[in-house]
Amino acid sequence: MMQMRRPPRVSMSRCLGVFLFIGCFLVPASLARFIVEKNSLRVTSPEKIKGTYDTAIGNFGIPKYGGSMAGVVVYPKDNKNGCREFADFGISFKSKAGALPTFVLVDRGDCFFALKVWNVQKAGASAVLVADDIDEALITMDTPQEDGSSAKYVENITIPSALIEKSFSDILKKSLSNGDMVNVNLDWREAVPHPDDRVEYELWTNSNDECGVKCDMLMEFVKDFKGPAQILERGGYTQFTPHYITWYCPQAFTLSRQCKSQCINHGRYCAPDPEQDFSIGYEGKDVVLENLRQLCVYKVANETHRPWTWWDYVTDFQIRCPMKEKKYNKECSDSVIRSLGLDMKKIEKCMGDPDADSDNPVLKEEQDAQVGKGTRGDVTILPTLVVNNRQYRGKLAKGAVLKAICSGFEETTEPAVCLTGDVESNECLENNGGCWKDNVANITACKDTFRGRVCECPLVDGVQFKGDGYSHCEVSGPGRCKINNGGCWHESREGHAFSACLDVDGGKCQCPSGFKGDGKNSCEDIDECKEKKACQCAECSCKNTWGSYDCSCSGGLLYIRDHDTCIGKAAASNEVRSAWAAVWVIFIGLGMAAGGGYLIYKYRLRSYMDSEIRAIMAQYMPLESQAEVPNHLGDQHA
Repeated sequence: MMQMRRPPRVSMSRCLGVFLFIGCFLVPASLARFIVEKNSLRVTSPEKIKGTYDTAIGNFGIPKYGGSMAGVVVYPKDNKNGCREFADFGISFKSKAGALPTFVLVDRGDCFFALKVWNVQKAGASAVLVADDIDEALITMDTPQEDGSSAKYVENITIPSALIEKSFSDILKKSLSNGDMVNVNLDWREAVPHPDDRVEYELWTNSNDECGVKCDMLMEFVKDFKGPAQILERGGYTQFTPHYITWYCPQAFTLSRQCKSQCINHGRYCAPDPEQDFSIGYEGKDVVLENLRQLCVYKVANETHRPWTWWDYVTDFQIRCPMKEKKYNKECSDSVIRSLGLDMKKIEKCMGDPDADSDNPVLKEEQDAQVGKGTRGDVTILPTLVVNNRQYRGKLAKGAVLKAICSGFEETTEPAVCLTGDVESNECLENNGGCWKDNVANITACKDTFRGRVCECPLVDGVQFKGDGYSHCEVSGPGRCKINNGGCWHESREGHAFSACLDVDGGKCQCPSGFKGDGKNSCEDIDECKEKKACQCAECSCKNTWGSYDCSCSGGLLYIRDHDTCIGKAAASNEVRSAWAAVWVIFIGLGMAAGGGYLIYKYRLRSYMDSEIRAIMAQYMPLESQAEVPNHLGDQHA
């Protein structure tokens, strides 16, 4: 018997019978849209079958989201379908030291997909390829219906698995039968879109804790993942949204006992009976109400910019209000809400009236969201995790889910939690990842990302390095001399340090004064004495120093460096006195000029004032030197 994801067909006349156990879908099931999540498998040898092929990711085990795995394909001679333990046939797939991991090819049929993978894992293989036995489009290999025996091994599957098309499996089998070594690479790096520096993910969950192994697994996951989820959310790295599946009761049965016990709002929103027994325990509508309450807890917490509080509420409710202890009720829920400081009235207002014969806006939105959009298929099973609008495949465990979320970040934007040792390996630790490195300044172009390393010239202390990142990076632009002297020559001796780095014109290496060379690899001291570039006067005595020279004069003379000459000290003193005398002459001259200017100013001001006064007085009395002015103002007649 095999388990696979196929669209079920449920007629409306049979819906009530199905509804008692699993519920009816919001959308008719025959119209549901199922999308198979894929990864790629690349054949690297032999040459004649090289190529890339699609595979369907198994919905169990731990896919290597964000990474890839190389291995060699083996097709067993016995137990080809993998339904029995390989130890019974004396077969082991454990790789020898230094050898590539083993990928085992098994045939579809006769038992559960998960059992095949479990048997191969126990035999020591690293991955499983399941060959389809009919020509059809790829389907998703799912876990078997819950029973005690299968639940134990499904939980312990840790290797990845993939279904391949029959035509491709025939190619592999033919090549193996010819004695070829078939090398392949399973690649999950593009299984999750990674467009930017934030990941959006959602968990379709349920508050029911009495639904068996899957419910126990879900509750355990929520508790384990609470810490990383809150770190990611608080840091603004992710946007998480919880969702809850509900079903509707067919119109013809809304007044039946079954619908009334499992639904609210007159059959619009329903959940299966937790114990699948209407005579005992809790009812489906109790689950719907708690699901609605948890949705409203998220909405109210999100309004106060604390969306991560949902994780606190859900984990606390699981611990404090379990069905087994008969505490799965409103009173226990209210005590949890109060302990978290959430607004009880807002939550109750959000929940609305469960007895109203009308739509509940919150649950109606959830039913609409169940329908797939874009690259995401319809959500029809619990639990379902969606990362960047792609449904997650594999075991719902903290490490596996964190890898899937971390693979959704654009390279080099992953938060620190994604780069811890238990999530990914640091490829920069070995041989610097094959990237450029400056051992002197301890600067590297290797950047560790979740998908692997990238070689990218770094930015250090505001200074940008430029180059290919693999074999060459050099500092560029302003401030380049701060980093390892801009890659130029530099040396220190006897307390003196020189550098050839010039932080001008984009930066260049030029030996400083007193040195000669290319400025990058070497600069040699110039012997100014030997090359007769300084201290060449008759009285001069030259001594070369590193980067400069010392010059002394004989006969008590004084060396003037600017003129490269020796002069007597008395002459030097006379020159100084002459210079000061000249300065005093200039000051005295300026003083006299200023005094003369002031006297001229006073004289001209006095003359101006005298003329003004004489003009005014002339209007009132004739002056001796002025002829009498006729008065024309008194002659008013002709």
